[in-house]
Amino acid sequence: MRRGWRAPRRKERRTLNRFDVLTLFPAMFQGPLQESILRRAQDKGLVTIAVHDLRDWTHDRHRVVDDVPYGGGAGMVLKPEPVFEAVEALRQGPRSTVVALTPQGLRFGQGMALELARLPHVILLCGRYEGFDDRIPRGLQALEVSIGDVVLSGGEIPALVVLDATVRLIPGVLGDEASALSDSFATGLLEHPHYTRPPRFRGMEVPPILLSGDHRAIARWRRKEALRRTRQRRPDLLSRASLSDLDRKLLAEIEREDAGVALENRDERD
Repeated sequence: MRRGWRAPRRKERRTLNRFDVLTLFPAMFQGPLQESILRRAQDKGLVTIAVHDLRDWTHDRHRVVDDVPYGGGAGMVLKPEPVFEAVEALRQGPRSTVVALTPQGLRFGQGMALELARLPHVILLCGRYEGFDDRIPRGLQALEVSIGDVVLSGGEIPALVVLDATVRLIPGVLGDEASALSDSFATGLLEHPHYTRPPRFRGMEVPPILLSGDHRAIARWRRKEALRRTRQRRPDLLSRASLSDLDRKLLAEIEREDAGVALENRDERD
């Protein structure tokens, strides 16, 4: 595992990203890769995504990819031989980065997605069973990545998370490039609330400022609500965010407003 990992910088901007996925369950990728942003990116010729069955690199009649752990214990462990053979067959020299999806890895987030989007070739290894023989990530110099503190059946869903989050950041994939820049986490904060027609629905109204046509006021409201939502739901993000003088002024307003609401609620209870 490499702490503080960053993608190597390149002098030339590549025109195509390639992702190779190694898995024991290739069918899990058929639907997601044929829909929405991932399909659009492939149709535009901006990215190539290939899914490979790890068993294709076995040499026995039963196509065995796992074995019992040394030292005993429950479960099975993915063997190094087929994984090494597969990666060595797919690798394109120093252009390639190997990513092993494992609970022991670095936490995946928007920053890592941005780094991976700059790489020309990524090989995603989907773990299964009790995980990889530890010589796999060590010997392949793989970047070990986790999508969070949750137990899943394997690395296929995490691989799809990495693919979706990364591919949408490749220039030209989204119709509106500003969309990716304003998404939650892209700015270090959660995104502001969104509304569309109708202006009133079951007693719930769109904030009047969004109907005003005053773009400067709307931008200020959106930034303030992004700060408010982050403060309420993910204060850990707020503590790490790079805040401007205006942000700090807006936060002070939010604190005063929240204090006023709390006081009103207390008075109503009394």
